[in-house]
Amino acid sequence: MYILGVSAFYHDSAACLLKDGEIIAAAQEERFTRKKHDAAFPAQAVAYCIAQAGIRPDAIDHVVFYEKPFLKFERLLETYLAFAPRGFRSFSAAMPLWIKEKLFQKTMLVKDLSEVLDDQVDWKSRLLFSEHHLSHAASAFYPSPFDSAAVLTLDGVGEWTTTSVAVGQGRDLKVIKDIQFPHSLGLLYSAFTYYTGFKVNSGEYKVMGLAPYGEPKYAELIKDKLIHVAEDGSFQLDMSYFDYATGLTMTNRKFADLFGGPARQSESELTQREMDLAASVQQVTEEVVVKLARGIARETGEKNLCLAGGVALNCVANGILLREGIFDNIWIQPAAGDAGGALGAALCAWHLHHEHDRPSPAGRDGMKGAYLGPVYSDEDIEAALTRCGATFHKLDEQSLIDRVATALAEEKAVGWMQGRMEFGPRALGGRSIIADPRSPVMQKQLNLKVKYRESFRPFAPSVLREHVGDWFEHDADSPYMLLVADVQSDKRRQMTDEENALFGIEKLNVPRSSVPAITHVDYSARIQTVHQDTNPRYHAVISGFHEKTGCPLVVNTSFNVRGEPIVCTPEDAFRCFMGTELDVLAVGNFLLLKDQQDEALKENYEDRYELD
Repeated sequence: MYILGVSAFYHDSAACLLKDGEIIAAAQEERFTRKKHDAAFPAQAVAYCIAQAGIRPDAIDHVVFYEKPFLKFERLLETYLAFAPRGFRSFSAAMPLWIKEKLFQKTMLVKDLSEVLDDQVDWKSRLLFSEHHLSHAASAFYPSPFDSAAVLTLDGVGEWTTTSVAVGQGRDLKVIKDIQFPHSLGLLYSAFTYYTGFKVNSGEYKVMGLAPYGEPKYAELIKDKLIHVAEDGSFQLDMSYFDYATGLTMTNRKFADLFGGPARQSESELTQREMDLAASVQQVTEEVVVKLARGIARETGEKNLCLAGGVALNCVANGILLREGIFDNIWIQPAAGDAGGALGAALCAWHLHHEHDRPSPAGRDGMKGAYLGPVYSDEDIEAALTRCGATFHKLDEQSLIDRVATALAEEKAVGWMQGRMEFGPRALGGRSIIADPRSPVMQKQLNLKVKYRESFRPFAPSVLREHVGDWFEHDADSPYMLLVADVQSDKRRQMTDEENALFGIEKLNVPRSSVPAITHVDYSARIQTVHQDTNPRYHAVISGFHEKTGCPLVVNTSFNVRGEPIVCTPEDAFRCFMGTELDVLAVGNFLLLKDQQDEALKENYEDRYELD
């Protein structure tokens, strides 16, 4: 039986295909359309999933949408009635779109499926709908390595729910309690994302990265005025400070008065206030997550916890939760946001609708390392690079690994496109930029010359699983870069009194360890453990670097520039390589060196990536 899961029409649309309950393919639409956070129907992602399975569209037994549009419309209507006449502007702006499109989403989905796949199939009879947070919960529990677990989902909002607790046992999964809109930890964090001048639904991780530069001096004010947290972690927001339920912005004048002024304008200079605000909302988020987990452990008696929803991408909070030891084991869905809802919706149909048993978990999990996207043959890559006018060398696998390991040891920045593309927001060695973590200037260079993004943004290490405990205060699997841990004390650098006295962004350029490019200002790092069985080539290149340098880890950041999705195709990789100051590109068995490329091509692609 083939089941196609679809998430769309809000942000990060995606498609996922199951065959008899096994994940065959999954991808986000943005990777194909090159529109970051693309919300449109995932036509190209759907087409990819079908092609990857090698089936005709009529072989699909069910298409499952990740949420219920009528419930979402009900929330919009009831929220307006509850706050009327306040909020009429946002209500009148949203209503025509809902009436024209979203209220008739079933009809739209049938139309889209007919256009993309096969107009001779009765898609209406094959279409099912899950609930938003049930989809999140299913995406977390069913691929997890646990026979039974509690499941916590946290995000902005689904239909009504913003936070849910479920219990999974075998094939069964039941939501046992929830918190409903407008009370939302995800929207609280997004409110501070908006207020500190970043884009909602994409800039939250910037707030997390900015937090260590500040002091949580507003944390008590947030808990006193904005959010009331009960002992079991349940919470309520004081909506008089927020505008998202009824207005066109996240926060209002009362919120601005509370924190001493208007929201920061996007792209304006970051000040200590934004850093302190980031530190404060991050601390409050961590406290709420830990309290929720303690309450769930007491109520359910479960020893394992699964996490999904956008807030589950907060790897700092995840790391703290793991170290608290509330649960014996924690597993986080790598595509924790709305994209993962496509996977969860399909799994709901297989296990809950059709009542198929869940096999006993084998190995680390059922996600196959999250390498679920397209892969390109050497023939495809060679043809693409030739069309682009590239100069390249075809090597055998060992030669390629040796050349890349040598380039890394020489402090060159390498574009690395190998195997299947990752599903979810993290590059995990399939579509990555990799570099030498020992370099004291690498973080700044990558941010400013390759990624074209804010200089404060930290980079993550990809570390050989067998060496992670030697370098970090963490000795467990973290294959999806969703846990933060501290660098081991013997790898840290002793700071001078003058350096310790630095404040805020002044901390940025002070090396803090023997691997400064991946060590954040608070000595932490967002760890990805690399496993030979799930990504043998990535494991091999890091092993080669280890042999040359004695360092079993590399810098890993996503293969893209600011404002663009992670690369998908060889053409995408070449464009990014040529438009940035990357030194080397490794695509499949092909190696490209920047100094061998046509100068005219370099100028064309550099113009493409020039910032305003």
